[in-house]
Amino acid sequence: RIANDAWMQDKSIGPLQDAQQAMKFARQHASQWNLDANRIGAVGFSAGGHLASSLATHLNPLIANPENINVRPDFLVLVYPVISMDTKVTHLDSRKALLGEKPSKERIKFFSNELQVTATTPPTLLLHAVDDKLVDVKNSLLFLEALKSAGVPVEAHLFEKGDHGFILIARDRWQGPILQWLISNGWLNVKRN
Repeated sequence: RIANDAWMQDKSIGPLQDAQQAMKFARQHASQWNLDANRIGAVGFSAGGHLASSLATHLNPLIANPENINVRPDFLVLVYPVISMDTKVTHLDSRKALLGEKPSKERIKFFSNELQVTATTPPTLLLHAVDDKLVDVKNSLLFLEALKSAGVPVEAHLFEKGDHGFILIARDRWQGPILQWLISNGWLNVKRN
């Protein structure tokens, strides 16, 4: 669901509830889908990066979970992500869509995911273009620093030029590092002939 006051009691947590439900559902059906239930990650681009990083840093389930299924992703790939809700860093339209016109300081802090990183945050790969005019690269840098401080394995690829959406970067140039990171960290098994 897209965050919306019309159909959500609290639009700021609706997307996170959906992401947690998706993680729960994937783990419940992992064997049926021939997946390893302990190697399920989250990937997020732009505002989706905020949702994925929220999933990785807000570990208290906001959904019914009587089976106590782990809703934390095992790894995280964030591409030009919105991370912070701080006005000096955030993408203001993303903040407004999620938190409304005048969010409280508590809501801003809660959804500034660089402030929510702990040692239990999963290993993360960050990709961002330094010249991104829509989502400031500071979002990725703040998350990188928080992960490093918490002792969480993190790798970052910063591109000098690429703008938002990597419209100026050849697809294999930014997708290659993702695939390599997934394989080298054992998140993705590639069958070799």
